[in-house]
Amino acid sequence: MASLLRMPGVSADADTALLESWTVAAGETVSRGAVLATVETDKAMVEIEAESDAVVHTLLVDGGTNVAVGDPIAVLAEPGEDPSIAANLAASVTGAQPSAVEAAEQAADDEVTVATIAVAEDMQAPDAEPAPPKPAPPAPPTPSAPAARPARRPGERIFSSPLARRLAAEYGLELADIPGTGPNNRITKKDVEAAYADAAHHAAPPITPSAPKPAAAGAAPVPAVEPGEVKRIPHTRLRRAIASRLQASKQTAPHFYLTRELDLGPLLELRAQINADAEVRVSVNDLLVKAAGLALAKVPEANVSWTEEELLAFGSSDVAVAVASERGLVTPVIRGVEQLGITQLSAAIKDAAGRAGEGRLQQRELEGGSLTVSNLGMFDVDEFAAILNPPQSTILAIGSGKPRPWVGPDGQLTVATTCRITASFDHRAIDGALGAQYLQAFSALIARPIQLLL
Repeated sequence: MASLLRMPGVSADADTALLESWTVAAGETVSRGAVLATVETDKAMVEIEAESDAVVHTLLVDGGTNVAVGDPIAVLAEPGEDPSIAANLAASVTGAQPSAVEAAEQAADDEVTVATIAVAEDMQAPDAEPAPPKPAPPAPPTPSAPAARPARRPGERIFSSPLARRLAAEYGLELADIPGTGPNNRITKKDVEAAYADAAHHAAPPITPSAPKPAAAGAAPVPAVEPGEVKRIPHTRLRRAIASRLQASKQTAPHFYLTRELDLGPLLELRAQINADAEVRVSVNDLLVKAAGLALAKVPEANVSWTEEELLAFGSSDVAVAVASERGLVTPVIRGVEQLGITQLSAAIKDAAGRAGEGRLQQRELEGGSLTVSNLGMFDVDEFAAILNPPQSTILAIGSGKPRPWVGPDGQLTVATTCRITASFDHRAIDGALGAQYLQAFSALIARPIQLLL
C-alpha cells in the first residue's frame, strides 16, 4: 500500500530539519536500506533509508528546504502497485487532483526557472557559513570558458554538498555550470575547487594579489569589509547551536579547573618509534586522546555525566575530540578508546575529522561520552581553559609543547619539551579530589607512555 515518507526527528531538540538533498528521483525503484535522502541538523548529516522495497512515486519537497519534523516529504508505492493509489495519496497531501499532480511533476522535470535555482542555492545547509549575495540573473559563460563541460538537461536536479555550495558562492560560481563527480552527479568540494582553478586559469584578467585569502581552518569566512563599513553577517544554525550550548554550559555547570605541566619527552620518543615502522603515522594528539581514555578506565568514578535526575556512569571510555572544521566547531565521539590500538584510534580520529569538514558526520557520532579533548597546541597556545561540552563532565585543554625549564626526577634543572594541561570539571558530577585523581592518572600515562600500547 502506498505510504507517506515523513521527515524524521533527527535531533532531540529540533522541531525542523533541512532536507539537504535527494539521492533518488521520482519513478525510481529502491530496495530496503537504500538511502533516499540526506537531512542536515545543526552539526551532522543524517541519511534517510528505505524501510522496505518501494517505488518513489512523488517527491513532495525539494532539496534545500527546511521541513517540520513529521511532515510528509515523499510518497512511496509498493512494487507492482497501481500507480493511481499513490497518485491519490499525493493528491490528498498537496490538495491537487491526481492529474494535476502528474502535470506538476512533469512541468518540474521540464523546466526549472533561474529564480527557483537561486532560491534553492540561497537556502544553504544550516551549518554552512553565509555566502556573499549572488546577482539575480546568472552571468552567461565567458567566451574563454572551456566548452568541454557536459551540459545539464533543462530541469535536471542539482545535487551538491553543503561545503560545495558554500565554496561555489564564495568563488562566484554557479552550481549549474559545475559537473559533479559524486553519486547522481553530486557536486563535491573537489569539483568546485577544480572548476574554480579552471576558471582562474582561463579568466581574463587574472586574479590579482589583492584577492581575499582563504579562511583558516575552523574560522568562519568573513567577506571583505571596506574601511568605515559595517557588514552584517547572519548567524548560521551551527554558530547559533554552539553559542547556545556553550552559554548554557557556562551558566548552569559550575566549572572548576586543574592545571598540570607535563614532560612530553617520553611521549615524543614513543611516537618516533611508532612512526618509524608503522604504515599509519600517529600524532601527539592521538596519543593524548588514548591517554585520556585509559585514564577514565583507571578512574571510572570520573567517567560520569550529570543529569537533573541522576548521575550517568559509563562502562567504556567514549572520548570526544574537538575538531575546528571549515563549518565550525564539532566534537565527534570516538567509542571505546581504551580498547582501540593506537593506529586504529589514529585512523578513527582522522576519519571523523575529515567527515566533520565535509558535513558527513551522523548525529549519533556527536552524542554520548563524558570527556572531550581540545588541543590548541598546533596554534602555539601556551595554555587555556575550555568550556565544558554539555552534558559531559570533563574537558581537557591542551597547550603547545615547547622547550621550558624543567626539574627532572633527580632534582636537576634541565630543559624539556613540556605542555600545560588544564582540565575543566563539572563540580556537580566530579569533586576536586576526584578531578585531581583523574588528572594524576592521565599524567602518569604521559610519563610512562608505553602503557598506551599495552
